[in-house]
Amino acid sequence: MASPFSPASARAASPVLFATSTSRPLFLTAAISARIPSKRGFRRGRFTVCNVAAPSATEQDTKATAAKESQRPVYPFPAIVGQDEMKLCLLLNVIDPKIGGVMIMGDRGTGKSTTVRSLVDLLPDISVVVGDPFNSDPYDPEVMGPDVRNRVLNGDTLPVTTTKITMVDLPLGATEDRVCGTIDIEKALTEGVKAFEPGLLAKANRGILYVDEVNLLDDHLVDVLLDSAASGWNTVEREGISISHPARFILIGSGNPEEGELRPQLLDRFGMHAQVGTVRDAELRVKIVEERARFDRDPKSFRQSYLDEQEKLQDQITSARSNLGSVQLDHELRVKISKVCAELNVDGLRGDIVTNRAAKALAALKGRDTVTVEDIATVIPNCLRHRLRKDPLESIDSGLLVVEKFYEVFG
Repeated sequence: MASPFSPASARAASPVLFATSTSRPLFLTAAISARIPSKRGFRRGRFTVCNVAAPSATEQDTKATAAKESQRPVYPFPAIVGQDEMKLCLLLNVIDPKIGGVMIMGDRGTGKSTTVRSLVDLLPDISVVVGDPFNSDPYDPEVMGPDVRNRVLNGDTLPVTTTKITMVDLPLGATEDRVCGTIDIEKALTEGVKAFEPGLLAKANRGILYVDEVNLLDDHLVDVLLDSAASGWNTVEREGISISHPARFILIGSGNPEEGELRPQLLDRFGMHAQVGTVRDAELRVKIVEERARFDRDPKSFRQSYLDEQEKLQDQITSARSNLGSVQLDHELRVKISKVCAELNVDGLRGDIVTNRAAKALAALKGRDTVTVEDIATVIPNCLRHRLRKDPLESIDSGLLVVEKFYEVFG
């Protein structure tokens, strides 16, 4: 068998072009030059970028089962005491991912990370293509990876399975290669092909990307998140490889405002903003401490005690997701929402869009098919407070400004 680095293999290699019918700049993969050893020394040959590194269906199932068995026990969502604003924002984003995520800012030790990670148990199932590293939707071309889209264009039948929506943690020390994806060096050396090794953005597609202490994130990673959050696509251009894949995720960030401000460009990408304060009521503080002690002592039985509440909330979320499309918002209420945004000098139209979506999601969560003024009053401070222009001389909280303007417009 000829070596993958032999001149014969180099002559046989050819460029591979993934062409699609979409207008997006998708899946163009070109052959690259490489120095290939020969009897006379080194000469230039060609590698072919022809695939994406992805596990087989069996490997995927085995890893998922092993991960489920070995994962740390998660604090149950219904057991979180207080922090209703934060919990509501998270639930609304699960019901309608197009809200655009939530930024949670508050004091240290107030359960921000615990609450976000407890959301894992409530995430619903989605349909994905077996063995695809991008969690491609088998029925929606807009969120299909390059290989899946090509198979659809060729008329192939896609193997489909269901899996839970994934939550991906983005560590502060992550490298850009790990986030965006890079060349699969192992395949290049062993098989003589250039393969793309997907990163965290690929794994987070159609899922949740969580950044703890997001205000401490390096600027170059913030730029990557801004680009992907804006377009819903991640484009990798490096070492002779060019590939685009869908990267639509719910962006959830948490942080302590005392440790630094967030860049305005990134802050605007979060659909909602929740403020978390330290619980001051002594009885509630004692309850939180006791519940945490119970969980640390025996996590399994503690989780079991909240199983009924957990299942009830899961059913409520599933029902809300299925009924979301039938929820109606009157034109008069839409006009008033936009009037509030205009009079608060909110830049752009994201505030209007997010408020409309969040109000509908709240109505769906409550089992109604019509949005009420109370629904809008509940969500509008979280949708607009982080979009107001900062006035260093203003002492009033931005959320209170939104509430005042809301009652002024809505009467």
